[in-house]
Amino acid sequence: MPHRTTGVSRRTVTKAAAAAGLAVLFGARPATAATRLGPRTLDVSLSSAALGGSAPVRLILPSGFDTQPGRTYPVLYLLHGAHDDYTSWTRETDIEAFTEGRDLIVAMPDAGPTGIPTAWRSGPDYETFQVEEVPALLARDYRASGVRVVAGVSTGGYGAMAHTARHPGAFAAAASYSGILDTTAPGVPTLMDAIVARENLAAHSLWGSPLLNLLTWRDFNPRARAKGLRGTALYVSNGSGLAGGTGDWLPEALESALWPSAHAFTDTLALLGIPVTTHFYAGGGHSWAYWKQEFTASWPMLAGALGVAE
Repeated sequence: MPHRTTGVSRRTVTKAAAAAGLAVLFGARPATAATRLGPRTLDVSLSSAALGGSAPVRLILPSGFDTQPGRTYPVLYLLHGAHDDYTSWTRETDIEAFTEGRDLIVAMPDAGPTGIPTAWRSGPDYETFQVEEVPALLARDYRASGVRVVAGVSTGGYGAMAHTARHPGAFAAAASYSGILDTTAPGVPTLMDAIVARENLAAHSLWGSPLLNLLTWRDFNPRARAKGLRGTALYVSNGSGLAGGTGDWLPEALESALWPSAHAFTDTLALLGIPVTTHFYAGGGHSWAYWKQEFTASWPMLAGALGVAE
């Protein structure tokens, strides 16, 4: 996987934000560059004040996009997992063929090499990039309507629920497949720190120390912010991993590690009286073999929220 630098200083981000503000003041648009990959698929490089640089977004446009210039379209956001990138959904699934003939835009924004789409304590703000800057681009240049849903795998599943909980009303539906849904659950901060360390990023550069900066960790925790999910259609899936697994120990161990926190998250939703569709299954692993099935299972919910045909 190609690596991208995420060690952007706060000063750099501040300067970029100031420059972006001046550009808006004088009528300029944030710089973008698009590369066509096929009849419906293109990669857009978006100049981001939140990131202090440019970042890519892969788009799949509706089949009739060029022939219906007055039409707007809802958007399906698909978020990638850890140590992957914005190309993962088109590389690992048939999302291009699946959406053929369906009147929607698919947007796959990057989240950096860790795949944790959040506002980093020391570095870029992928939350603002994904929740504000990319939708603004799509509304401006690609006729996106205000109807949005989001789904993600692994750390992208975290992003789907965290974005929705922290920005109530931004998404009509959210789906998490093996997501990190309780960031302060036993063992989960260690897992998050390991993801950061694997990309050779500084310790505690995510949200600070899980102990000394516990309030920050809670603020970005989907479970702690669950009240913000009220009124949103929700889907959560997770396998038990090693219990009943097939012997592929690493992805099964990762899946097992997330099993308790996924249940804690949905238990909290139940206590709050917030409906959620769940699929907790025996065995399984932290891999696309299972996530593709879960996307298909959640599609009727996502399609209903988007207002498109199943």
